Amino acid sequence: MYGRIKETAAWLSERMPNAPQTAIVLGTGLGYLTERIEKLLCIPYADIPNFPVSTVEGHAGQLIFGRLGGRDVMALDGRFHYYEGYTMQQVTFPVRVMYELGIRTLFVSNAAGGMNPAFAIGDIMIITDHINLLPEHPLHGPNIPTGPRFPDMSEAYSRELIALADDIAAEHGIKVQHGVYLSTQGPTFETPAEYRMFARMGADAVGMSTVPEVIVANHCGIRCFGVSVITDLGGMDVPVKVSHEEVQLAARAAQPSMATIMEELVKRV
Repeated sequence: MYGRIKETAAWLSERMPNAPQTAIVLGTGLGYLTERIEKLLCIPYADIPNFPVSTVEGHAGQLIFGRLGGRDVMALDGRFHYYEGYTMQQVTFPVRVMYELGIRTLFVSNAAGGMNPAFAIGDIMIITDHINLLPEHPLHGPNIPTGPRFPDMSEAYSRELIALADDIAAEHGIKVQHGVYLSTQGPTFETPAEYRMFARMGADAVGMSTVPEVIVANHCGIRCFGVSVITDLGGMDVPVKVSHEEVQLAARAAQPSMATIMEELVKRV
């Protein structure tokens, strides 16, 4: 695995038009931020050696090198999920490659279902912590020498970046929530009983991504900031049916506010 990571990083290093230290992973329906990036190079995942290919609608499937907020950035326009049939090592492969290319700060985003009764559809939730309920751990197997065998996860999401995002949101009049993100395997949306169980476990939102990438980033020493766009609400008295199309629509509606926070963060980091 480590050999393939180094091979892919070397291939990209020969083609990179800049040297970013910040990367962004965009989730379902959240590709709007890419429109704010001054693109210097876009590479389809299918053209990158050893890279998986995103198969989910709403994930463009390209690696972008460019500038955002006056800073060099790398962006994954579309991510990979365990439910697509990939192993956790494949899901997190891009994060490993990012580290080899010099990335030291990672911004992640996702669309999520909310269990917190204070939440509304379209809310932006800054992730303060997570709960991992995925059946395979991304660090399972031989330890890759970019980090310790038993990495600390007491600050999986940078408190400094959370505080900075709060300041940015206040400056721009953007309402933000805070909460714990729980990751499941998917691809089914949650039952009302599962929503209620997750809420009792301490989660505020649930989705099918993000946690593996954040775990591997922390293993590499990359600091992380994450946001969830609340695209549906579960665990309420009246069950609500959810579709992928509705999730995409709700995510798109919240994109301008999320993009403002992300762009300002990149500018100030």
